Amino acid sequence: MSSSRFLMVPDGLAGERVDVGISRMLGLSRSRAADLIDGGHVEIDGQAPSRSTRLEPGAMLNVELPDERPAAEVRPMIAEGMSLVHQDDDIVVIDKPVGVAAHPSPGWSGPTVLGHLAAAGVSIRTSGDPDRQGIVSRLDVGTSGLMVVARTERAYTTLKDSFRAREVGKVYHAVCQGTPDQPQGTIEAPIARSPNHDYKFAVRRDGKHSVTHYETLEALHGATLLKVRLETGRTHQIRVHLAALHHPLVGDPLYGADPTLAARIGLIRQWLHAMELSFVHPVSGREVTFVSQYPRDLQDALEALRSN
Repeated sequence: MSSSRFLMVPDGLAGERVDVGISRMLGLSRSRAADLIDGGHVEIDGQAPSRSTRLEPGAMLNVELPDERPAAEVRPMIAEGMSLVHQDDDIVVIDKPVGVAAHPSPGWSGPTVLGHLAAAGVSIRTSGDPDRQGIVSRLDVGTSGLMVVARTERAYTTLKDSFRAREVGKVYHAVCQGTPDQPQGTIEAPIARSPNHDYKFAVRRDGKHSVTHYETLEALHGATLLKVRLETGRTHQIRVHLAALHHPLVGDPLYGADPTLAARIGLIRQWLHAMELSFVHPVSGREVTFVSQYPRDLQDALEALRSN
């Protein structure tokens, strides 16, 4: 649940950063205001701002205030199969296996990225909720591949802004059922929570702007291997967009995939892997790119589709 506050920017706050303005108008800490902006809970005249956006007098602020939730504890726990691809003083890039959540949450007792980093002695020193410190983007529990975690406040702020400005390159490989009508294309359709299921998302007119680019890498028996590039980063975006084309990911019954096909190739999760991550390093300013390989379960399922 959440509540919304609609506020007109007074003349006295003209020229201030939006996080400063929200902090003063609502009596929140500046870090709390920044988290609301980073979480997509703030709009200025209908547009999502960055923390550093400057306020103009008379502009309308819409601030959604999610109900406070008790922080889940980060429990140090090594996640089997997790690897640290890159580590420096400001960031750590990990290759996340399936079955690992990005951060702890109520009801989840399994391994997490933050728990693994704590157990591995990798410190995180950023603002934000204690159970989500350093997390600038997430992968679903059922999705494997590359993630970057910020270790310092400077890296956290800069990377958050880079993701929001769509300056981070995110490339996935996915296997969908059937063959899309076009070998390559762009899916531009707004995504929101499903009205019938809290845990599911759908293409909806009132959803957030979402853009997915895809191209065919290989035609398979009853399926297609795709290279997918995300322009936006909505929850379940690839799964929702491909399901909307009537080509759900193989192994994804939540979005309409045939469970018998997954069973036939020995797959117990959606065929989706975050293959490549590119961004400007938040401190050095250098362009960096990290690349992953298919995990064993996805490789085996792909081989089964090739030889089916």
